[in-house]
Order: sequence, then C-alpha cells, then structure tokens
Amino acid sequence: MAQGIFFFIVGPSGAGKDALIEGARARLGNSGRYVFAQRTITRPSTAPGEDHHGVSEAEFDALLRQGQFLMTWQAHGLRYGLPASLRQQLADGVNVIANGSRTMIRELAGKVPRLVVIDVHAPVEVLAARILGRGREDAQAARERLLRSVEPLPADIETLQVANDGTLEEGVERFVATLEKTSQRLRARRLPLATGRERLAWLPAHGQAVQADDYLGEAKVDLLAGERAVSAQVYKVLDPTWLADGEIGLCEETFRALGIEEGTSIALRRTPSPASRQALRKKVGGGELGQDEYDMLIRDIVDGRYSEGEISAFLVTATRHLSDPEVLALARVRARYATPLRWAAPIVVDKHSMGGIPGSRITLIVVPIIAAHGLAMPKTSSRAITSAAGTADAMETVARVDLTAADVARCVAQTNACIAWNGRLNHSAVDDVMNAITRPLGIDSNRWSVASILSKKLAAGSTHVIVDLPYGERTKLKTQADAQALGELFERIGHGLGLTVKAFATDGKAPVGRGIGPALEVRDVRWVLGNHAQAPADLRAKALFFASHILAWDPAVGNVERGLALAERLLSSGQALAAFERIIDAQGRREPILPGPLTRHIAAPRSGTVHSIDGWTIAGIARRAGAPEDKSAGIDLHCALGQPVQAGDTLYTLHASHALELEAAALLAQMDNGVVIE
Repeated sequence: MAQGIFFFIVGPSGAGKDALIEGARARLGNSGRYVFAQRTITRPSTAPGEDHHGVSEAEFDALLRQGQFLMTWQAHGLRYGLPASLRQQLADGVNVIANGSRTMIRELAGKVPRLVVIDVHAPVEVLAARILGRGREDAQAARERLLRSVEPLPADIETLQVANDGTLEEGVERFVATLEKTSQRLRARRLPLATGRERLAWLPAHGQAVQADDYLGEAKVDLLAGERAVSAQVYKVLDPTWLADGEIGLCEETFRALGIEEGTSIALRRTPSPASRQALRKKVGGGELGQDEYDMLIRDIVDGRYSEGEISAFLVTATRHLSDPEVLALARVRARYATPLRWAAPIVVDKHSMGGIPGSRITLIVVPIIAAHGLAMPKTSSRAITSAAGTADAMETVARVDLTAADVARCVAQTNACIAWNGRLNHSAVDDVMNAITRPLGIDSNRWSVASILSKKLAAGSTHVIVDLPYGERTKLKTQADAQALGELFERIGHGLGLTVKAFATDGKAPVGRGIGPALEVRDVRWVLGNHAQAPADLRAKALFFASHILAWDPAVGNVERGLALAERLLSSGQALAAFERIIDAQGRREPILPGPLTRHIAAPRSGTVHSIDGWTIAGIARRAGAPEDKSAGIDLHCALGQPVQAGDTLYTLHASHALELEAAALLAQMDNGVVIE
C-alpha cells in the first residue's frame, strides 16, 4: 500500500485556508481517503475560527511530555500542535490535510513520508477586505498584518499553488481538484517489457482516473509505493486492451526497483524539484553551484529524475568548468553515495594512481610494506577499463578480491591491510549514472575526477592519502606541469575535506617493471618482495619512494629519510613478503594463475638503441592477447629505455592461453610493436 500524503496548507491571513479546508471536508470527508487534522491550540475550544482542541498551557506541556504531538510550533502568542496519531493514518494510506505555519515546513518534511505544501493565495486587496470583514482588527492592524514579512517557501519541497480570489465555491473547487489530482492512485500492472536499464511506465491514453498527457515529456515522474519511490519516464498506451482505466504499466526494471507485487497501489509525483532544475539550468548556463545546490541536483540525478539529455548537458558543462569550491562541494556530496567505512586507528592510509602506465603494480608492494610496519591500509582498487590490468585484476591472480565491508574489517584487524576490488566497496550510485553517459561520449575531466576520487577516500575512512600522477606523451597528464597542477588541486581539496594528501608527479614515458598483464605483473611483485635477482629495479625504486612518504606520516618515523630506510629494511628482511602472504590468506588464497603457456617472441627489426616504448600500444597488444579477462595473458618486456639491441633480439614475449588470441596479438605487434629503435 502506498503511504498517504501529508497536505500542509499555508497562506497569508485572509487567504481563506480554513474556509477551503471546511469546503473540502464536506466534499471528501466521507471518502475514507482523507483525514482532516484537528489542531491542539492553547485557546478555548469555544473561540471563533477553526474546529480545534483547546487546552491550557499546562495541559499542552503535559501532552508534549507524553509524546502526543507529531510536531508543535508557536504563532501569535499561541502554541499549536498536530497529533502524533497522524503517523499511523499516513501509514494506512490515508491522506492528511492540516492547516499550519510555513516556518514548520522543513521540520515536518523530515517527519512524514511525503509532504505536499499547498500555498493558498489571493490579491492583497482581497486579503485586506477579508481581514476587515472579520471585525476583529481595524484598518491599521490589517495593514500591519499584510505587510508582515513571512518565511519563504522551501524551493526543494513539493509545493502547489491554489488561487482563492473568487467565490468560496470556486476556491473549494480548485482546492479539491488539487488534492484529488495529487493523491491519485493507480494499480501496478507488469507489462512483458524489459529495457535493460531504463525505468519506464505507461498510462492508458484515454483513462479517466489519470490524464496521461499530464505526465508526458522529458521530466520524469516519481512512482511511490509504500516507503519506496523510484523515478520513471512515462509514456502512454494507445491500445485500450493493454491497460485498464486506473492501471499503470511497468516494465521489469521498474518493478524490480520498487520491489512490489502486481496490483500494488501506486501514487504519482512530478519530479524533479524546482530548485534542483534551477540549479541544473544555472550550471548548464555557466554558473557556479554551492554544496546545497549540488546536493539537490545530484540526488535528483541519481534518483533518475532527469532525462539522459539533461544529464549529458550538465556533465558536459560541469566537466569543463569547475571552480575549487565546486570540486570541494562535489566531493562532499559524492561521499554520501559511497559505502562508509570507519576505523579506530588514528592514521588510516591510502594510495591512488591516475594510471595510464603499463606495469607499475607498486600497490601490491607498498601495501605489504606499510602493513608490516603496522599502519592501517585498507586499499580498494579498480579493475582495468582500457589497460591490460588493474590492481584488483592482478591481486585476483592469488587471492579473492570481491570483499564485503565486513571482510575488509576482518582483514585489517588480522593483517593491518587488504587489497580489495572497489566495485563492491566503493560502489557509488553516482558513478553508475555518470559513467553510463560519460564513457560512451568520451567526457573526461581531471577536476571532476579529483572530486570523485577524494569522495571515495573520505567515505572509506582514510586520513592520509598519497597520489601518483604519471605524466607523459601517451598518458592522461601530458606534461610535468599538468601533473604538478593537478597534484596541488588534490592537496587543496584534500585539506578542505580534512584529509592529509600528498601528490607526486612521476615520469610516465615508459612502462614500469617487466610484466604487463595480471599474472606477469604479480610475478614482478613477488620478485621484488622476495628480493629476487630478476626483480625490476624501477618497480622496486618507485614502490620504495611511495612507501617512504607514507611511513613518514607515522610520528614514530618522522621524516622521509627514515621512512625510506625503514621501507628498505622491511623489504630486504622479508617482513613485507610475509605481510603479503598474510593478506592473501586473510582475503582467501587461491591457486596462483601463472603466465600463459603459449608464447611468441617479438624481435627487434633493426639494431640500435631503444629510444621509446609506447605504453599505450604495448598495453593494446597485451589486451589483444587476452588480458585482463585472461589473467595469464600479457607481455614480458626484455628491453628498456636506452638499452642497445641487435636486429633479431627479443624485445618482449607475448603470453596467451589461446592460439587465436596469440596470433592476433602477434599480428598487431607486427604492424606496430610499440618500441622505437634509433
């Protein structure tokens, strides 16, 4: 059953609220669908005006102590209260009509499932005539009452206007029509339709219960059933055999979102809020939004209250033009949509990389070093989107990564750390909506990314965050200046969020390490942790650099020089490797995935010196070999920048599990192997 609507009637003196409510009571009071709230007021019940429950000040206080009020307020030297019993009537699906003060709208909105404010208004001359007609005030008093400043109506709360500027009969007709149209209920009917992602609903074209044309257009409509509400795009059905009058057809996706049975009563509500739409238009027009505006707007976007066209227009503008205060506001708002994690430790560290560099799997080295020292580092990482491996893909070759929040808490308690997939932990409804639009359109923004990244760190309970910003011709950040500017933004926004953030611009002109692809990258990691002779020196050095800066945050360490010495000791002593094994066991050890058994050597076409290694091209070849879906696939590099090679020397070895994938990758390498020899 859909819960009832609380209609809160407001308006200036002389607007005729009481008369309209009494007229509606005569028309609707016996329908069983409405209850007209009787207010408790500290004045005698025999006083002229509305039918109320009159009490003394002492009696009012006693009722308040007993919890007999839904809410109370003061006005004109009197105290007013609405009975707590209205909550149950709303839960039973009955609509409540109550006269009240606009100063209480915000408080009331937090106490009832759905609040609709009805603002009754009339021209000033009509208001003055009605006040004088009561005979309780002279002209001067009436004038002062009309000129009194009033609380503005909240722009983000559903508000309807009713003009009461004619006869009483005309006013009651408008008032009742507004109530009835807003409280319309329809029976849900499951249509044999599936959209994949869109939530859609259909109304009968010639229905009498609801006029379908009132709900058509780009603006979505809220469907309310019980305590659940989802937004859907509404269309109309021309064939009368599909839907009966009083029915609303829903696709599978809408049914699942509402979690209801067929035949459930559904109420309709226009969305989004006027204030939210105003904020959207302001941003699309090039304006700057504050946190409250982003809060309303993001909420309505996530709830599906805008069309994809409207969201696209907003994203195109927002990803191009965001001030520092807007980035900070977005980070705070977005943090509310990520899974919150909280820790008792005074220092909780995290690391983020803007990526784009093949190999560079330093997280799997840094985390064990930090864990071996004893700092908490619950690391959540992504899977690959366009690269040959993400941190989660690599870790998954040796351990389970789809951890729950409870799993993460257990792992950190046992080992000080984890390396988990963020799709389950840092999942954000904001990302679901935004990524569905930005990725196909190729919309990207470093400033938008800063808000997104730091919002997740804030929600994850991090206190200290280190950021790796690789720069290079084929990376996201083209120059060192670009990386340094973005690093400064990370640090400024982090400070605004109460986080300690340090960002470093790092050289991204070539892959880091030898392996490119999940299993091969983990092989490199184990070589470094095990102090193997073949451990890539660049991978080891980069991991030690970031570990030293993280360790310096510990007051017992104090500075980066001591942090580096400590990191080297934890690595060379085998303590970091032991910590890595403990993390694997805590997360759930799995049979290690080894590099693919099928191989193909890619040879140097000429003699000379390796001038450059195009990481983007190399990663593309590794993906063609099957990475990251095939975690054994990838590339094992045998050359490095500045290294002399002879024609026929092996530049790298392709690994794959399937012959067709191997041949396709080899053909791609034949066309452009990604290594420039001069």
